[in-house]
Amino acid sequence: MVKYVSILGSTGSIGRQTLDIIEHMDVKVVALTAGTSVELMAQQCRQFLPEIAVMSTKEAADALASQIADLPVEVAWGEEGLIRAASIESAECVITAVVGMVGLKPTLAAIRAGKRIGLANKETLVCAGELVMAEADRYGTEIIPVDSEHSAIYQCLMGVRDPKEVKRLILTCSGGPFFGMTKDQLSQVTKADALKHPNWKMGAKITIDCATLMNKGLEVIEAMRLYRLPVEQVDVVIHRQSIVHSMVELVDGAVMAQMGAPDMRLPIQLALTYPQRIECPVDGLDLCKCGALTFCEPDMENFPCLALARHCAKLGGTACAVMNGANEEAVALFLADKIGFYDIYELVRGAVENVPNAMDPTLEDILAADRMAREFVRVKVSS
Repeated sequence: MVKYVSILGSTGSIGRQTLDIIEHMDVKVVALTAGTSVELMAQQCRQFLPEIAVMSTKEAADALASQIADLPVEVAWGEEGLIRAASIESAECVITAVVGMVGLKPTLAAIRAGKRIGLANKETLVCAGELVMAEADRYGTEIIPVDSEHSAIYQCLMGVRDPKEVKRLILTCSGGPFFGMTKDQLSQVTKADALKHPNWKMGAKITIDCATLMNKGLEVIEAMRLYRLPVEQVDVVIHRQSIVHSMVELVDGAVMAQMGAPDMRLPIQLALTYPQRIECPVDGLDLCKCGALTFCEPDMENFPCLALARHCAKLGGTACAVMNGANEEAVALFLADKIGFYDIYELVRGAVENVPNAMDPTLEDILAADRMAREFVRVKVSS
């Protein structure tokens, strides 16, 4: 169990739940980072007294510094500050809960500093998975997933003697708020509709990704990288109840599943305590009250983002980085009411088809692909 932790993205959904868990543990928070939520960051600094607090902009950092001038907390800002928080000497574990490509460089910095990674930033592995896993191997770094699905796979694999015994990974998917809808119905949905996830309380970007099923596509790619399997061995099933968090099928036909209440604090705590388990302030799962558990195939015709993600996984190179960058940009435009729901897919598909795909990419290639994908989306929408 770790004793000193840095939290990247402490004011977001995963960050706040991580701090909630830490309140019940003997763990010291040594670094916090956020975007521009100055008031909440000030509250967190007063409660947890980190060594350093980092904001995304200088303006937000200056505002924070004035609010906590009486505290022995250093205030920094920008990418440089984020990397410092990720590699701070006193941290044993870094929870990477920032959203999007902004998490890539800090995650690499934490890996190279020998920190345990509690990975909640899936874009890091989607865009640069081979590079990140190679660095983790090089530095002997533990990467423990915080996503409920990948934590479930991680837990199931604890009981597998030999990786060759794994036939496939089965990621479960709630289906989001629009399960069962037709294309005509989906063309009329609004931002408010898309933000009503049936089971989970999450940030806006990931909630929209769940509505398009892009989130599950990102998780398929993440699973490939994390567990070093081809995309053909990573499947998705719709499981509306979000009780079975994911499964592992073995070569003899046995299927191992991890079940639990739909509460992110469970996988967050495991990332901090592994290989130990301790009591968690979450209501346990009552099988007699959770109702019937159902499973069905995903609808990739009406929700084509999942199929697009699998296609990019097969393409390799920078295709996944292009897809991710375009999706981040398109989702931001949707949240700003500038495009429709189906425009997200069309813009991402267009970027994948038009932005050059560099094979065997370096970090610079990946970052360039991300920039080009975002620019493609911006130009398309503005033209």
